[in-house]
Amino acid sequence: MSGRVLCTRAENVATVTLSNPGKLNAIDFAMWQSLAEIVAELSGDDQLRCVIVRGDGDQAFAAGGDIEEFLSRRDTVDRAMAYHAQAGAALQALADCRQPTIALLQGACIGGGLEIAAQCDLRICAQSSRFGAPINRLGFSMYPAEMASLLRLAGPACLLEILLEGRILGATEALAKGLVTRVVADADVVDEAYTSARRIGAGAPLVARWHKQWLRRLQEGGPLSDEELRASFAFLDSDDYREGLAAFMEKRKPQFTGR
Repeated sequence: MSGRVLCTRAENVATVTLSNPGKLNAIDFAMWQSLAEIVAELSGDDQLRCVIVRGDGDQAFAAGGDIEEFLSRRDTVDRAMAYHAQAGAALQALADCRQPTIALLQGACIGGGLEIAAQCDLRICAQSSRFGAPINRLGFSMYPAEMASLLRLAGPACLLEILLEGRILGATEALAKGLVTRVVADADVVDEAYTSARRIGAGAPLVARWHKQWLRRLQEGGPLSDEELRASFAFLDSDDYREGLAAFMEKRKPQFTGR
């Protein structure tokens, strides 16, 4: 029986849940497909302010890919290419999501789970969370296209340490190496993630999207053109900019509409 990717909404926050009971939310092919479709749909919803990605329960975010499935889904080069093309589509959907994304991390965040978390904008984890990719013990290497986000996130030294040693890192070490954004007590991690989502939601949604857009552009390298620099002032024509200034002058809470 395959796992599922569930999606719920509360006000302007969507929660995407990786669910594969009995397998620590290991991600199978159908889940990669669903994740890509769900996140792409959420990205087009202008009513949303934030997307939280989490695992089902508190034992695991996701303990990697579903290894049992590799015997049939990834047993030839052609099938392996198709499998990882689908995984790549899901990871790219997260990277391209217009709304800010938060990975709510509890328990094991391993292999493919770590790749998913790396594509989120923020990673808030419980103190007891564990991170790694011990695939050297299984005899296969990480797909190069999937290494890219981890390389950008933690740098070559940390990524090589994870892949060469196959060591599992605790939350404190993961924070020090840049793999996660924030570590909180186990009992507080869910509240902290949703509090963070509410903070994001209180800001202007267009501004959040622009910040994501410009950060990605800056990571590409190369000087910004005059046209790009002028485009960075697109906020001047937005209702939210006018509302933000008016609210500041009137000493009240702004009511942003995303226009």
